[in-house]
Amino acid sequence: MKTRSLRTPVALGLLLAASGSALAQSAASNVTLYGTIDQYLGYMRSSTGKSLWGVNDGAILRSRLGLKGYEDLGGGYAATFTLENGFAGDTGGLADSTRLFDRQSWVGIKTPEAGEFRMGRQNSVPFFIGGAIDYTERTTYGSIINTFGVPSRFDNDLSWKSPRWAGFQFDVHYAMPETAGEGLGRRGVYQFGLDYTNGAYRAGYAGLMAKPNAGGLYDNTVQYHNVYFDYDYGPGKVYLAYVRSNNSTANANGNNAATILNNVSNPNNYFAGNDPNIQRFYNVYQVSADYRLTPQLRIGALYGVMVDTSHKDGGAQGGNVGAYYDLSKRTTLYGFANYMKNQANAGWRFSGSAGPGSNLAGADINGKSLVGLQMGILHRF
Repeated sequence: MKTRSLRTPVALGLLLAASGSALAQSAASNVTLYGTIDQYLGYMRSSTGKSLWGVNDGAILRSRLGLKGYEDLGGGYAATFTLENGFAGDTGGLADSTRLFDRQSWVGIKTPEAGEFRMGRQNSVPFFIGGAIDYTERTTYGSIINTFGVPSRFDNDLSWKSPRWAGFQFDVHYAMPETAGEGLGRRGVYQFGLDYTNGAYRAGYAGLMAKPNAGGLYDNTVQYHNVYFDYDYGPGKVYLAYVRSNNSTANANGNNAATILNNVSNPNNYFAGNDPNIQRFYNVYQVSADYRLTPQLRIGALYGVMVDTSHKDGGAQGGNVGAYYDLSKRTTLYGFANYMKNQANAGWRFSGSAGPGSNLAGADINGKSLVGLQMGILHRF
């Protein structure tokens, strides 16, 4: 009995010591639970007369739940991580039922002079600079760049983001293919970003390149190049953006119904190289501006043109007008009126930050004009 009584205080002491150590470590660490819930009432109508209403998730930001962490390692170094899950707020379902953290899952080291190094599933460089593209952060129905499709995130991604040096910041990624018998270099997704800020001005480039699997009919490289320029004139901003890409089929279901490079794929099997559309490049031009009428109310408009450089009438044009009203720092009401016109052989359709739960397709988008309304609420926590 005495032996047992001696062991109990020792064990309790060890537990308290361990708890104290954990508390001391947590004092130098920071783990944050965060997320967004973005729900809207959407309306679409085709020039065929077909229309639909729906409650949808993510006009501006896909609903999500995440954990991000920061541990001070001393000397200006820190360990960082992000785990982020997307979900459909209108149904409660997972955005991707095959993944727990479909949006982000990475760990990294931040250094005092060389920037941050990360590895894991990460947002792409073109996705990251959405706020520099237009006043809607390139996500609403009316954004032609969003309609064309933006490479969003990839697995097995190694990245480096520099500090901002004299206004310049670099962002470099390589998503590894992890294919047996194939070394580094040929395949995988290469990304590069350069962002420059100087007072009221911001400009930059974000792009990626990826080779198809060996043995496909076409060996063309998938490319996505985005150049942007912003001017902050005080009560608002002016946004100019240009995209050139042959990855033409992200949000479509009609004459543009296939997907060349999966925008959220695993690099182990990107694309077979059998789609002839990989040889067709599009140029997308977009201009946008906003204006803050009051501290709470911001209005804006955008217009964009998608040009099919193969001259096969596969492009589109359109835009929107909209408004944001901030109820608080975390909660915003918004509304957008959108329009898009497909060329004769184009089959593009509306999409938000998340694809609508139901959408127009086929004969109701091929060569047709579309109008759409979005009215919703965004809450951040």
